[in-house]
Amino acid sequence: MDKIQGSVLRSPADVRGFADFDGPLYYVPTGFIDRADDPQTLPLAGGRRGFSALEIIRRRDGGGAQSMILPLLALEGWVQNSGRVDEINAVLDRLTGNRRAFANQDMESSHIMGIVNVTPDSFSDGGDHDTAERAIAHGRALARQGASILDIGGESTRPGAATVSIDQEIERVVPVVRALADDGHCVSVDTRHGAVMSAAMDAGAQIINDVTALEGDEASLEFVSQSDTAPVILMHMQGEPGTMQNNPQYDCVVLDVYDYLLDRIESCERAGISRDRICVDPGIGFGKSLSHNMELLSRLSIFHGLGCPVLLGASRKSFIGKIDPSAEPKQRLGGSLAAALNGWRQGMQILRVHDVEQTAQALGIASAMGTV
Repeated sequence: MDKIQGSVLRSPADVRGFADFDGPLYYVPTGFIDRADDPQTLPLAGGRRGFSALEIIRRRDGGGAQSMILPLLALEGWVQNSGRVDEINAVLDRLTGNRRAFANQDMESSHIMGIVNVTPDSFSDGGDHDTAERAIAHGRALARQGASILDIGGESTRPGAATVSIDQEIERVVPVVRALADDGHCVSVDTRHGAVMSAAMDAGAQIINDVTALEGDEASLEFVSQSDTAPVILMHMQGEPGTMQNNPQYDCVVLDVYDYLLDRIESCERAGISRDRICVDPGIGFGKSLSHNMELLSRLSIFHGLGCPVLLGASRKSFIGKIDPSAEPKQRLGGSLAAALNGWRQGMQILRVHDVEQTAQALGIASAMGTV
């Protein structure tokens, strides 16, 4: 059982049961609303959106988890009786606190990260931009369409992908990074290899985006820790790209991913990488089944509790095709926009997408409507 079972709390004793639980509790903002200084809400990660309730989750013996939803109006009384005053105040500070600029990008609103795959075999657009010239032109087009960050990758990490040599990856990404950085764009390098990170940063990349959360190559953690300023995106992935979709298993996927990312943040901090240089990514589609992805997408706001900006990468992912089997990767725009708007609603600071122009329009209209 890896799903979270919501509780119907019928009496004060039910509520006290959560307070008396001696294991870790997890806190998920919910009840989202455009704040407009509404006194009954708290700001979500320092942004305009607010939340009016907390879903409080605990693990269950035997697997899975149980939750209750507590309106903020009832939170103070529960906290006072829970014996967790300091813990919950610290969590609320992380959930509501302003996020510092990440790679000079203001984190008070959602940014679009445009995907530039300089590969022949990426799952959606492999071969479309597999020369430096085509990739540079594509990156410039995405920036014109509204991408404030351009993510350059030279190795496919789709399920079953083959590895490429480090030299080949560097040869693919460095000319693209250099040209787009010279244009003045904020460039991210999507790699799990320390040597590629170093070469890309020398060429002007400002962000490191690592699907292994700096675990895939010992040189990667060392390189980032020795850099005084390099921001890094830590992603969760169960297993390796070649095997990650072979029956992935979790006790409770939302809590397991949260705990993993917390552990990686703390490991980075011990290595000298401050938390304000870190962004986290729950890794939709990386070692997750359809139900795992749906659980994560429904509770993305939990990751604000880590005190870092949060990235959502759901564009054209296979979970859309599992829900709509007729949709090949390039026909998954509708599902990608639905996922992006769900992420925006839950305060994701970075949305990593293929379809920048359409995503920018969707976010603009949703924001103008005050959609919640």
